Amino acid sequence: MSIDIGLAKRARQGYHFDDISIVPSRRTRDPEEVSTHWQIDAYRFDLPIIAAPMDSVMSPETAIALGRFGGLGVLDLEGLWTRYEDPTSLLAEIASVDASQVTGRLQEIYSEPIKAGLITERLQQMRDAGVTVAASLSPGQTKRFAETVMKTGVDLFVIRGTTVSAEHVSSNAEPLNLKQFIYELDVPVIVGGCATHQAALHLMRTGAAGVLVGFGGGATHTTRSVLGVSVPMASAVSDVAAARRDYLDESGGRYVHVIADGSIGRSGDLTKAFACGADAVMIGSPFARATDAPGNGFHWGAEAWHGDLPRGERVEIGTVGTLEEVLFGPSRVPDGTMNMVGALRRAMATTGYTDLKEFQRIEVVLG
Repeated sequence: MSIDIGLAKRARQGYHFDDISIVPSRRTRDPEEVSTHWQIDAYRFDLPIIAAPMDSVMSPETAIALGRFGGLGVLDLEGLWTRYEDPTSLLAEIASVDASQVTGRLQEIYSEPIKAGLITERLQQMRDAGVTVAASLSPGQTKRFAETVMKTGVDLFVIRGTTVSAEHVSSNAEPLNLKQFIYELDVPVIVGGCATHQAALHLMRTGAAGVLVGFGGGATHTTRSVLGVSVPMASAVSDVAAARRDYLDESGGRYVHVIADGSIGRSGDLTKAFACGADAVMIGSPFARATDAPGNGFHWGAEAWHGDLPRGERVEIGTVGTLEEVLFGPSRVPDGTMNMVGALRRAMATTGYTDLKEFQRIEVVLG
């Protein structure tokens, strides 16, 4: 629905997860009878949950731990773990530095060059642990380090930026040809973010296995105040789910996964992302609240240390429990920050659905 905001401009009405609620159906079931399994390409997971590639969330150790719990941890190959041999002291410094100085210090710390040898070492560490290996690069760095990544070996590759398009235009350098890159790569690629039906459809046509919806880092980025860009996630996920359906018909049966990435801070948001049509979710702040997360109770993303135009901030979000407790409980708080998988199971059971694909059909209401 479009609304006149002035004589020369109309705007679409968009809805956030906070604007909607799910509606129970006529049937209920036990939470134990609900399946949260998710499969993308040849890789099957017990949980439809991907950890965001952010230094405050994922280290090689926490990525391994999440993989053993049944989820997917994605390591940021432009983060501290590929710039420094041991960034532990720097992570502690980021958590302790004064708020008035933190942006400048982040820019200094992240100015250290990325080292191909450390990329190899970190990915091999995850490989040796026996979990699904997933790593992330921004579109600007993908061509530069793709050979190193593929030589070492990953199972899933994530190209993640604030906004990723299938048709980037640049007069300064040859842009990444997304379709050709994915075609030549021998592993499934997840790419994003995007926020509209048309943008998602273009990304799906590149051959991506999954599309990220949203810009991630909702708890830490200031993209709305710096660039004026924001995504009403409930509407965006629903729009991209419609693109998935249209592309399924257009391609003769090729299914591209819709992954909600952003504004998922609590278990209720996670549940509503699936209700809007997501196949999986990528989350950051819930895992940053884990006592074993590398951020030490603080959370920040790649936008926070951008050299020219920072559009993110370090946020103190505290800790609530271990990574296992954040996922599976038991919860000691009534705010949806712990036992997120248990909450998803109970929501599905309360509304009578047995798996996530069925749950996408649930009725939602405004308010």
